[in-house]
Amino acid sequence: MPSSLAEPVSETPIPTHAASERHFDYGAVIRDITIGFADGMTVPFALTAGLSSLGSSKIVIVGGLAELFSGAISMGLGAYLAAITDRDHYKSEEAREREEVLTKPVAEKEECYEILDSYGISREASKSAIECLTQDTEQWIRFMMDFELKLEKPDVSRAWISAATMGMSYFIGGLLPLTPYFAIKNTTHALFISISITVVVCLTFGFFKYYAILKTKRAGFYGALQTLLAGALAAGASYGIVYEVDHSNIDSLNYGNVSGDL
Repeated sequence: MPSSLAEPVSETPIPTHAASERHFDYGAVIRDITIGFADGMTVPFALTAGLSSLGSSKIVIVGGLAELFSGAISMGLGAYLAAITDRDHYKSEEAREREEVLTKPVAEKEECYEILDSYGISREASKSAIECLTQDTEQWIRFMMDFELKLEKPDVSRAWISAATMGMSYFIGGLLPLTPYFAIKNTTHALFISISITVVVCLTFGFFKYYAILKTKRAGFYGALQTLLAGALAAGASYGIVYEVDHSNIDSLNYGNVSGDL
């Protein structure tokens, strides 16, 4: 055949499905930042907004900082303990599954057939795969953990990273709405500036949080409104409660008579 009629040979490799498909690889980090920052934006802001009704910037600053430090430590410690709990739970289930594989192999093998059958794979089609799988005890246990219990082995090595990420995110998120009270003595003016900062940050954070995960602007706008609404509800409720408590007649109670009657 003449060379002019020969089909050109392409040297460019055909991308496989695995190579062309993109996955989100930073889910755990985004999750920790999201939880810490979102709580930091809502809880301390709600507290400072409530305390601002008392009219003292010093009370707002002291109360806000106390909540920030205690909240950040609590968030970090909670993240670490959650990772340890997941590890202990996984180890406990793994030990139980190991015992069942060693002491009741026939029943466990039957469970393997049932698992594959739930995916539409017949007993005949899965027989060779299960026979091969059950020759290796460790792989058998891993299969049962993945498909029967649907438990993912936790990465405890990043427990401290998760704790630090969540704690710092909480502190930064809560510090932003508190900053106006350091420079402005009038708590009403500081509150309005704090609200402005919180609105902008909530909208921005909510947008990019959802956009980074779902990759659509519509999801980003939805996340922005959702984050803003949560912060507004928390702040409004806190402000109203503290205001009502401060303007109630608690101080007018006659504790002397009460103690005398006792």
